[in-house]
Amino acid sequence: MTAPSITLTRLDVQRLERLIDSLDETLPGVIALQTELDRADTLVGHDEVPADVVTMNSRVHCREEISGKDYHLTLVYPKDANADEGKISILAPVGSALLGLKVGQHIDWPAPGGKTLKLTLLEVESQPANGGDFPE
Repeated sequence: MTAPSITLTRLDVQRLERLIDSLDETLPGVIALQTELDRADTLVGHDEVPADVVTMNSRVHCREEISGKDYHLTLVYPKDANADEGKISILAPVGSALLGLKVGQHIDWPAPGGKTLKLTLLEVESQPANGGDFPE
């Protein structure tokens, strides 16, 4: 499956590149994140990002296509990750895959056990970048 086109904010890219620089670049999550940053089609200011695009600290609603299970996830920096609260690290496979997605797009989510789940982004429930809240 071809990866969908993505839009990122310059502020997210700047912060995420700083994060990557502080980590061991051979870690799988770091490599996946750098790949996502490198393939961004559009870079916009944090005040120009469409409301239906996933940015850092966005809360999203996705559905796994086969099971129909819904997920409410918040995309966070590694220090804030907490699976029990649905806070997914940008370094997790689903985290880097969600970044920059637009409502209606699909991603393949590598699940434990070697299965691949297909997630559809249904809604960006909240997007701090658009609301002027820039937690890091």
